[in-house]
Amino acid sequence: MIDRVELQQMRYVLAVAEERNFTRAAQRCFVVQSALSHQIKALEQELGLVLFARTSRRVELTPAGEAFLPSARACLEAAERAVNDAAASTGRLRGTLTIGVIPTVTAIDLPASIGEFHRSHPEVRIMLRTGGSHEFIAAIADGGLDVAVLGLPESTSVQGMQTRTLARQNLVAVVSATHRLAHRRRVQLVDLTQETFVDFPVGTPGRAPSDHAFQALGLSREVAFEATNTELILDLVRHDLAVALLAPDVVPADGRLRTIDVADGPVRIEYLAWSGFNPAPAAQAFLEQIRLPAAPE
Repeated sequence: MIDRVELQQMRYVLAVAEERNFTRAAQRCFVVQSALSHQIKALEQELGLVLFARTSRRVELTPAGEAFLPSARACLEAAERAVNDAAASTGRLRGTLTIGVIPTVTAIDLPASIGEFHRSHPEVRIMLRTGGSHEFIAAIADGGLDVAVLGLPESTSVQGMQTRTLARQNLVAVVSATHRLAHRRRVQLVDLTQETFVDFPVGTPGRAPSDHAFQALGLSREVAFEATNTELILDLVRHDLAVALLAPDVVPADGRLRTIDVADGPVRIEYLAWSGFNPAPAAQAFLEQIRLPAAPE
């Protein structure tokens, strides 16, 4: 049976492995570096293995350390889950809730939902991760993420997890107020083929709906600028350097911008996703509390 000291030693090993630095790992664990180093050395002596290769400037896992890490992480997670489950049985939630957030969440007021949850369950540590939908799908499957908001093309189905459709959005063309199409209320994709585009990086879920829509019609376009956040995309549009295809809710009221409906344009689906396999009590409580829009008809 694993005792408290051994659990602490594994926490230290995990911290050093992730930080690649003993000083930062000690700061993260709120201990002095000498104590952390002593405990790791004691664990290595007990195991008869060297877990880290160390120099004055570099720290790396040895092959033995690489082999040790997954089971150590699973052991720590199981111990934390046991404590949290016991606390949850009394109505008291603890532990960590990890939420993945794409840059273009529009269907729910996520900060408000997180704030309400935090006020109801102050002992739960909430961690936010920003990134892309494909990354979050893999993280949920691996158990590294509790809940995520995803934005995916209409043609993409999400497998292996629980999902709730939050919104189905037709992307709009966004142009500057001085653009030649700024007076139009509606266009077709063929009307945009001669334009210079700004979009999310190729291969990302944010880019995929637009790429798929053009390809489906046998059309091509020039994407001269790639950006990972909508504010930079909109700034390029404001300066009339490019046009964009975005969800209408991410485009602010701005006299320098115009939005135009696209009759045969791309469709984006926004989902809330989580693991259906034994979700943690904190994740279950968040899913019950989060304010979702009515399910689409």
